[in-house]
Parts: sequence; structure tokens; C-alpha cells
Amino acid sequence: MLADTLNAAGLDQRKVLKPSVSIPWTQEAAKEQLWRPIQEAMFEKTSTTELSMGEVGRVEEVLVRHLEEKFVGIEIPEWPHYEDGEFERITSSTEP
Repeated sequence: MLADTLNAAGLDQRKVLKPSVSIPWTQEAAKEQLWRPIQEAMFEKTSTTELSMGEVGRVEEVLVRHLEEKFVGIEIPEWPHYEDGEFERITSSTEP
């Protein structure tokens, strides 16, 4: 959903990462270029499978804050997650 939101806002990878080439976002690119560097800096964990739900929420908060500050006006979709057999959404009011 993040990849679709960035593409719809006209924020391809060129605008966010590489100014000379227009590269549309994919789910994998968003994970590797945006999510993983924050995850590794915060928790020194390379795999998302190593993160607790609280850590996922904290990475999400940092990523959303960064994108909203850098690209004013973009509305980042709520982050989905799977917990206790139910598909839920992490919101800023939920404790990680």
C-alpha cells in the first residue's frame, strides 16, 4: 500500500532516492530502500521476521513521520499487520 501511495503522489524512487532515473515503487523496493534501513539502525536486526510487534510499530512510526515531514501533504496508509489470527491495522494511537 505504501508503494501505491508513493506512486500515486508522483513520488517515484527517483524523487525519493535517485534523482536521475524514474523508477516506480514496488513492495520489495519500499521494504528494502525505506523500511529496512530504519529497522537496522533502530534494532540492529536485518530480517523483519526478527522484529517483535512493538518493534514493527516503532519502525512504522519513524518511517511515516519521515515521509510526512519530507513530502508534506502525502497521506501514508495505515500499516497492516497480522496478530492473533486477525488482520488489524497499527495506528499512531496504538501502543507498540
